[in-house]
Formats: sequence, C-alpha cells, structure tokens
Amino acid sequence: MAPATAAAFIAYFVVIAGIGYASLRRTHGLDDYAIGGRSLKAPVAALSAGASDMSGWLLLGLPGAVYALGLSQAWIVIGLVAGAWCNWRWVAPRLRHASEALDGARSLPQLFARRMGGDRRALTVVATLVVLGFFTLYTAAGFVAGAKLFSTTLGLDYATALWIGVAAIMLYTAVGGFLAVSWTDFFQALLMMAALTVVAVLAFAELPAARTDITIGAMAPLGAVSLAAWGLGYFGQPHVLARFMAIESVAAVPRARRICMSWMVVSSAGALAVGVLGAPYFAASGTGLADPETVFIALCQALLHPLVAGIAVAAILAAVMSTVDSQLLVTATALVDDLPRIAGRVPSERQLLVASRLTVVAVAAGAGAVATDPDSQVLDLVAYAWAGLGASFGPALL
Repeated sequence: MAPATAAAFIAYFVVIAGIGYASLRRTHGLDDYAIGGRSLKAPVAALSAGASDMSGWLLLGLPGAVYALGLSQAWIVIGLVAGAWCNWRWVAPRLRHASEALDGARSLPQLFARRMGGDRRALTVVATLVVLGFFTLYTAAGFVAGAKLFSTTLGLDYATALWIGVAAIMLYTAVGGFLAVSWTDFFQALLMMAALTVVAVLAFAELPAARTDITIGAMAPLGAVSLAAWGLGYFGQPHVLARFMAIESVAAVPRARRICMSWMVVSSAGALAVGVLGAPYFAASGTGLADPETVFIALCQALLHPLVAGIAVAAILAAVMSTVDSQLLVTATALVDDLPRIAGRVPSERQLLVASRLTVVAVAAGAGAVATDPDSQVLDLVAYAWAGLGASFGPALL
C-alpha cells in the first residue's frame, strides 16, 4: 500500500475512534446505549438510516452485479428507493410514537410484546431468535465485504483481513453504543456518497466510448419484479427501524425522509454508474476482474491519486462498518434487554450496559466465524438475511 493511502486509512480510524470516545462519555444507561436516548436530529437519523441500510452492498455488491450482469440490475435500486420512501412516509412517524408510548420500547421484540399485551414470552423469544439468526448472517456479509477490502488493498490473506475488520468494528461498537454508531454512520454516509460520485464521474470522463457501450442485460418481467421486490424488505429491518425509534420527535420525520431519500438516490446512481462504466473500462485495458465485486476498488486504484484512493477505499470500510455496527447493537439490545425479563430478572442499568457490550463481542465473533469462507458473495448473503428479516417482521409491523 502506498504511504498516502495508508495515511488516509489511519486518518479515517482516528476520526472513528474520536467519535467512539465522545459517545462513551454521553452513554449512561441502556436507553442511551440502545437508542441514543431518543435524541437524534433529523440529518443524523436520516443519513444513519441510509448508511446502515445500504452497507458494503452499495459499494461492492451492487456495482459488482451491474458489472457482471448489466444495467438490468437497476431494478433492485428502483424497488429499494420506493420501499425506503414508503417506510419513512408511513412507518417512521407511527413507530416513533408507538415505541415511546409502549413504556419506552427499545427493540422490535419488546415493541411487539407490549403492543399485544398479556404474557407474550413466546413471542419475545421467537422474535429475538429471528433477530439473532438473520443478523448473524447479515453481519457476516459485512465482514466478508471488509475482508475483501483489506485483502485487496493491504495484500493480506483473507483470514487475517477478516479478523482485523471484526476487531475494529467490535471495539468501537461495544464501547460507544448507539450514539457512536449513529454519528459514525452520519460521517460515513457522506464519505460513501462522495466516493461513489467522484469515481463515477472520473470513469465517465476517462472512457468516452463507454457512453455508448452500456450492457443492459436481458431480463424477463418476472425477474425485474423479483429484483424490485427487495423494497418490501424495508418494513422488517430492525437496524433501520431503530433510527425511527431514536429520532428526536415525530415532527422531525418529514425532514429526515427528504434528506435520506436524496442521499439514497445520489449514492445509488453513483454505484450503478461504477458498475456500468467499469465493464468497458477494464475490457478496453485487457485486465478483466476475477471478482466483479472489486470493481469499485479497482477503479479507485486506477483513476485516483493514492491519497484520494485511500479516502475512497475507506468509504467501503465506512459502508461495511455503518451496517455491521448497527446490526450488532440491535442484536445485543434484543438479547440483553428482553430475555432476562422473561426469566423473571430485572437487572440494573449498569448490568444491562455491561451485558450489552459483552454481547456485541460475542455476536461479532460468531458472525466472523460464519464469514470465514473467502468465496462468499456479499449480495447472496445480504439477500438471504434481508428477505428473512423482511418476511419475519414486515407483515407484523404493518
């Protein structure tokens, strides 16, 4: 790795560490640790929701799918944008009100149990196990993306790269909690959008012939509908819904929706452009990619100064961290805040806080073990987890 690229990575980690430390000083109980004391301003809630939703898929999986299969993969983006808008428009304000009205519910399992009333221990256990199972798989997808990044840019073997990523994400999530996660997501969302936009524009300028050499990719109507149906999964994603619970008020939701949707459209367009332009760029240079999901990394290295490339590639790490940290936190909250109460125990706030941090470490280690296969495809892992969570929680929430 060039010294300038290494400097960009170091600067990125310094910023993240600073946010984690500042958040630690503001975290005094599980309400702060799990949902930030319901104090998120609209811009932070919006970009945090967007970044935690899109993950490494936005910079690796989506450009890779377009690179390999053509622009027909844009149906995924169309479905996601529509689903996200509906989620912000109808679910967010109602969920913000209901979560506080139902004795300050901090997780979906808790929300469902209190909404139904009576003895709902079985419901809580099943909902918590769904969160644990699918989020372990979803988190593993993030770790795969991070390992591919470190392996490609640092020249590390996959296993070493994987556990470096696991350790880094585990540390600041366990220490800083929801405020650290939300503010790092805010910073990371801006970095992701800037990186995708810059690389797409430079690739377009570098390869004028690509303007008429776009692979659309044949797709049957049923295939297009299937891809667009990804948007239905939004209604059951706990890490996105947690931002709705944490925003400062129902009145702040419309502004947050506008910010999030603007970010999502710009970032997704950049990701599609990277995949579309990457295919003819590397075909013309005679250096095809062994792994289509590295097209963004390869374009960064080919088009940018090492320092700028380091910042752009750090955006992938930002994308990975912004989702994985949220998933770890939601899983820890569901396990620690709900299950002890079912067993008849009411731990103190300090005990809950310590248990949540230890649970983050344990779940991260488990997801890292699932991610040890270097041939895992990010998009495939995300698809399974996204569909499972959407089908499990979406209908019940609506």
